[in-house]
Amino acid sequence: MEKPNKSNKVSLAEVAQAAGVSKMTASRVLRGSGGYSEKTRKKVMAQVDLLGYLPNRLATVFSGEKNSTFVGVSIPELGNEVFTQVLEGIDRKLGSFGHQTVLGLTQHTHEEEENWIRTVLSWQPAGLILTGRSHSIRSLEMLRNSGLPIVEIWDLNSSPLDVSVGINHFDSGFEMGRYLISLGYRSLGYVGTSHDTANAATARLDGFTKAVEDGGGSVRRQLCLHDTASFYPGFYGTEQLLSTSQDLECVFYQNDSMAFGGLQFCTARGMRIPEDIGIAGWGDLPIASVLHKRLTSIHVSHLKLGQVAAEKMIGRLSGESVATCNDIGFHLMPGSTVRSNIPV
Repeated sequence: MEKPNKSNKVSLAEVAQAAGVSKMTASRVLRGSGGYSEKTRKKVMAQVDLLGYLPNRLATVFSGEKNSTFVGVSIPELGNEVFTQVLEGIDRKLGSFGHQTVLGLTQHTHEEEENWIRTVLSWQPAGLILTGRSHSIRSLEMLRNSGLPIVEIWDLNSSPLDVSVGINHFDSGFEMGRYLISLGYRSLGYVGTSHDTANAATARLDGFTKAVEDGGGSVRRQLCLHDTASFYPGFYGTEQLLSTSQDLECVFYQNDSMAFGGLQFCTARGMRIPEDIGIAGWGDLPIASVLHKRLTSIHVSHLKLGQVAAEKMIGRLSGESVATCNDIGFHLMPGSTVRSNIPV
């Protein structure tokens, strides 16, 4: 038999007819539900391969014939390398257990997340992995009524909807502030993005400011841009910051991408790093290790975060006992973009 053109979708009835069995028998073979001989199974699967038949997994789930293998995963954006690493960790681990990722991009807004939750729940997923701990009232209602396993990632929550995997962002900011104060820095600045939706970034800045003030210093200016937390906003944000606050000794950035932009701006203007100004980031992205100067940053294993989140989801789906709050930890990475011998 000539293999059909791939543009024409092959039906289950066509597979059954070609194999010389009933549609019900072909369906049982594809579901692995039994009630047929090995000879029949081979005949049906041979036609599946020959015809290029692709079973409708959604229809199978909706019909109640099989438990869903879909897990909905929401992240704010794909342009941020941090979240792509988290997603990679999730997808790898879920895939190894036979689950598929259904991705949603929330663009850091409650409205987008709510719309995605409403849509993905209609597909009857096995569970949901959500970035962040803050959700709209309607989203919370839908999530609680779903009865599904839910893993909230990124910003550690001691009282999650179900399970939380992440780090304490306040503590990570505090650690950086305390470190810079220990080096003798007293006049510091901050460059990030709007914290209306970036709640983890807000917590980091709060922790950083607390440590700096406790150590006798001050965050002289905080610049929060209405933009993405990426290289170019870090570049022009640094220009804005230094144009009005020229006495800053060091600048802390929302993430490494913004810090790279700040580093480039300062270098292009002939400023020496760290002699004229210190630069500190957050996230310890891989590119930080190959720059001409090792960026001072906070290391978080984003890949591990995704893997642990997927492991906890798999545990919940298997009926295992799963820890409610899972802290993957962080540590400070000293680099050559801040001085280490400033006299106090």
